[in-house]
Amino acid sequence: MGAIGITPVSVTIANGTSLSAAAPLGDSVLTGIAMPAAWDAAGLSFQVSADGGATWGEMQSISAVVSVTAALGQYIALDPAIWRGINMIKVRSGTAAAPVAQTADRVLTLVTKRMI
Repeated sequence: MGAIGITPVSVTIANGTSLSAAAPLGDSVLTGIAMPAAWDAAGLSFQVSADGGATWGEMQSISAVVSVTAALGQYIALDPAIWRGINMIKVRSGTAAAPVAQTADRVLTLVTKRMI
């Protein structure tokens, strides 16, 4: 665990794929994503589970699927309020309708903060 309840969680989008394996968030919420130094141009979208990975759905806010603009070497700050109640996550390069396969393994760092 890092400073002040901050915990980094690494996820990998494997070469030739667009979706990471599942990563546990436990009792933490997602607050940001540190992008790798190499990245094939694509935004990010997410599959999430609130039941430990038994069921998965596209992450959606009140009115739309959640997606973020991403580029190599960026830190993407996220609103932790929309991630409450999510305990497992998969990160996608692109969207469900238009996934973007990465041309090498890409390791993203999810930055989480423990809920109090």
